[in-house]
Amino acid sequence: MRTIQFREAICEAMSEEMRSDETIYLMGEEVAEYNGAYKASKGMLDEFGAKRVIDTPIAELGFAGIAVGSAMNGNRPIVEFMTFNFSLVGIDQIINNAAKMRQMSGGQFPMPMVFRGPTASAGQLGATHSQAFENWFANTPGLKVVVPSNPYDAKGLLKSAIRDNDPVIFMESEQMYGDKGEVPDGEYTLPLGVADIKREGNDVTIVSFGKIIKEAYKAAEELEKEGISCEIIDLRTVRPMDHDTILESVKKTNRLVVLEEAWPFASVASEVTYIVQERAFDYLDAPIQRITTADTPAPYSPALLKNWIPNAEDVIKAVKKVAYK
Repeated sequence: MRTIQFREAICEAMSEEMRSDETIYLMGEEVAEYNGAYKASKGMLDEFGAKRVIDTPIAELGFAGIAVGSAMNGNRPIVEFMTFNFSLVGIDQIINNAAKMRQMSGGQFPMPMVFRGPTASAGQLGATHSQAFENWFANTPGLKVVVPSNPYDAKGLLKSAIRDNDPVIFMESEQMYGDKGEVPDGEYTLPLGVADIKREGNDVTIVSFGKIIKEAYKAAEELEKEGISCEIIDLRTVRPMDHDTILESVKKTNRLVVLEEAWPFASVASEVTYIVQERAFDYLDAPIQRITTADTPAPYSPALLKNWIPNAEDVIKAVKKVAYK
């Protein structure tokens, strides 16, 4: 095991796959000469050259469309969005072409491509740069949606995403690129659609994903001091979602809290809640609690932003509520 940064895990995953398959290439704004806006492609231009690490104009609709056409012609493009807020400019290509082409062509055109970049809030960046769209993309049949929370998961999941023959939305976080974690020296992958139990517990299940799961870890440590044992499940893949791991945990703990950094309406938490009430209702000893951002655009004010984003204290309150403490 080595300890590396999240951005290094992303770079390693892309580089290793590009060394083994010449049809894979990376394109996006500042991915080449600048080594990536967040240095997640550092050194890749030097190794692979300008034909496989391509700086694009600020035109997401254009280069998302190029990637779709390229995938239809046998390549495996990786598209980096500087943030997924900017993917909205190219969302027509993602939703109407990448997600649907395999079905509409009767399977004649596999769509092996990855759209990756940071999601959700990264601090005081204002309302239009602080949005989480995991549930938007997960609402679309034909897309897979991955949101890792640490370097180990990020590398293993990204390698699997690059090898997948369907389009994958791979969502990171500006605030995680510097996070460090242990990553194996050798080759490994992690399957898409499999959640991970990050902490075992007996009293309450907490389901989360992405960087906000750190608040669940903090809460669980504090709750342990009060004799409340929390089981934390990291979804890792939002679509396809690992229902079985969630259901088995709820059957053990009989209580569920879902933590998500997104708006509450039609959220990933809503989907988790529906599945549990449909398939494990009789195991619940309390109503399910979900924790999301406030149902407003992200504020710029640091005081308001602190209250807008979920935190460990919110998790503690929700856990105590379902535990009737």
